[in-house]
Amino acid sequence: MHSHHLLLEEPIRMASILEPSKPSFFPAMTKIVGTLGPKSRSVEIISSCLNAGMSVARFDFSWGDAAFHQETLENLKVAIKRTKKLCAVMLDTIGPELQVLNKTERPISLDAETLVTLTPNQEIEATSNLLPINFSGLSKAVKTGDTIFIGQYLFTGSETTSVWLEVNEVKGEDVVCLVKNSATLSGSLFTLHISQIRIELPTLTDKDKEVISTWGVHNSIDFLSLSYTRHAEDIRHAREHLSKLGDLNQTRIFAKIDNFEGLTHFDEILQEADGIILSRGNLGIDLPPEKVFLFQKAAVYKCNMAGKPVVITRVVDSMTDNLRPTRAEATDVANAVLDGCDAILLGAETLRGLYPVETISIVGRICAESEKVFNQDSFFKNTVKYVGEPMSHMESIASSAVLKFLGLIWVFLSCLYLLLTLSKKTGVSLFS
Repeated sequence: MHSHHLLLEEPIRMASILEPSKPSFFPAMTKIVGTLGPKSRSVEIISSCLNAGMSVARFDFSWGDAAFHQETLENLKVAIKRTKKLCAVMLDTIGPELQVLNKTERPISLDAETLVTLTPNQEIEATSNLLPINFSGLSKAVKTGDTIFIGQYLFTGSETTSVWLEVNEVKGEDVVCLVKNSATLSGSLFTLHISQIRIELPTLTDKDKEVISTWGVHNSIDFLSLSYTRHAEDIRHAREHLSKLGDLNQTRIFAKIDNFEGLTHFDEILQEADGIILSRGNLGIDLPPEKVFLFQKAAVYKCNMAGKPVVITRVVDSMTDNLRPTRAEATDVANAVLDGCDAILLGAETLRGLYPVETISIVGRICAESEKVFNQDSFFKNTVKYVGEPMSHMESIASSAVLKFLGLIWVFLSCLYLLLTLSKKTGVSLFS
């Protein structure tokens, strides 16, 4: 990992911290990706999300059918026309995601120190001691003592809505587990994640290909979020599939890093991908808690130096049910921006959260406040030092253009300041 300074402008006047945040004419430069779902699919809510600062709408195909997402997208189009705000469309693939199926949708209570069996028989009903899953190879992938996590949408770490299991015994295709914490699983679908175990399933599944070829082509998607990217070959395979479709030649592929395998091959994935999404929900399971920040900082820095956008997920989980983020979450968002993160992805907070609009608004305000103290000069010097001399022709032109533009703005503001000062002293209004 490359060492680098925290890109914080100094000094910060303590008095300015106590001043109320001023509404800015320009939105935060850090983009906000909002996942649209049950709580955020009406024209009214989507319009409010756009006005609050959402600039990319994510459609997560881990749940819901194409018709459901199409209806949401049609509402997005109406909201874009109504608000006159631009918004890109991101399709998020299912990938090799393991799921527990709960057809009845009745809440399932699991008690600590009891046994529960995971079975590939999807015909049976989910109960407190028997959970059907969508993968027949689980018994071959795990061994006694392995850790399995289950939670709605993604494992949250919350003791009441997520559960962690320890493999007790493998019986044929069934896996018997010991429940380690009491929890209630509610909803029709739960994600299952095995810590540091490779799942022998393709990254781009047949179902993903079908969705991209139909829904993706029909809606000319701007971004493809490739879930569980594990190798550079996964990106090349996805790009090859897009190129065959013709209409999606301009679609950008973002590699979603979910597990230790993607982490291990990060450098080669970064070379192939158009951008990176750090899926901290799953990464937080594969890595010890004290290691997550190290990977995040290293990955963000590498993306910055490669000139490729990097997106952080799972930032304000508590806002799924609460109107305000915790202090730690607010600081987490700010530090991600100061480290050079380009976008924040909101998942459950907007998909099924109670306050999707407020979440986007608050995250946007934190990003804007962080950008005010971001040390652009230090960042530029670090980048030039990393890239080395001489710069490429295109890089040199772009850099010169930005510096000249900033110089003109500085001259304009200086002149305006002088004129205002003279106006005050002479008592002659500039606009009279």
